[in-house]
Amino acid sequence: MTLATYAQRTIIVEKGSVQSLLAAISEANSQNADSTAERLFILIPDGYYDLDETTLTRISGHNIALVGQSMQGTIIRNKPDVKIESISKTAIFQNRGTNNYYQDLTLKNDLDYYSAVPDGRAVCLQDKGTRTICNRVRMLSFQDTYYSDNEKCQNYMQDTEIHGTIDFICGAGDVWFERCKIVTEKRTLDGSGTNIITATRTSDTPWGYVFNHCTIENDESMFNFGRSWHTNPRCVWLYTTLLTPEKLVPTRFDAEGMKTSGNFFKEYGTMDADGHDITPTTNVVTFTLRDHTQPFESETIMTVDEAKTYTLKQIFGEWQPAKVLKELERKSRKLKKRIKE
Repeated sequence: MTLATYAQRTIIVEKGSVQSLLAAISEANSQNADSTAERLFILIPDGYYDLDETTLTRISGHNIALVGQSMQGTIIRNKPDVKIESISKTAIFQNRGTNNYYQDLTLKNDLDYYSAVPDGRAVCLQDKGTRTICNRVRMLSFQDTYYSDNEKCQNYMQDTEIHGTIDFICGAGDVWFERCKIVTEKRTLDGSGTNIITATRTSDTPWGYVFNHCTIENDESMFNFGRSWHTNPRCVWLYTTLLTPEKLVPTRFDAEGMKTSGNFFKEYGTMDADGHDITPTTNVVTFTLRDHTQPFESETIMTVDEAKTYTLKQIFGEWQPAKVLKELERKSRKLKKRIKE
């Protein structure tokens, strides 16, 4: 591992070395154990960083930036044993800090999803922190790919790509997804079944998941926008582009809830690949629990006035994640020149 002077707060990982990557994270956790610590950058060259069966690598420090050389070329992978299949045991990274930043990375959880019985829960990023920003991060898995595991978190994702089959964007808190690419994989090996993109459990925050100008790529299995997990699930899709709108189920959301039938599931301005507005004028859905009890009806199409209330300022207050991202991206661009030296 190569350490730059701490005046510049930068650690450069040895190309392709898992040991160097883990050592850098450990060093960053130690250096930035205090929430007021100055920003520290970990620069990761393009390469294949194979953690094998290692799970739950903790980023417990604060103000840490993990920056890869490129989203496609910097690949961090693990392959948990299917015997430990779980939303809480399989993650590649478990973020526990505040104001941590991830950029230009691929996180690939290679748990053998199609052989796992009955579920294939395999997390790329389990986020127990808050004010996490992901910028051009590709997450490859099938079930529970991204897990916001903090009831009061505020997180932001931009130009990020998330793959999965069922509940693959799940959890709590207020999370804004800006221009993200959502890719559904085959629910089963033969392509049958229905993919479920989100499973929210909003409890202590007012907004839940907000998808803004995102694109859904779906090649085979049918899909829906999401379902209830528990508590007061909230999920809104604004100006979404559907590349295969014919594969969206008629109810658009999963009409059978999980632990609660109450929800705030909405969409506005949904478009096809050519930019045509294909949002229904109305879409009243009868939601129930999985045992078909406690039915209630809800309109899932937002009004113009409702849609206008969804702004970064309204949701995050004084925290300005888009501005923070822009500044960190500028600094990262300069620092990454060292990788090529």
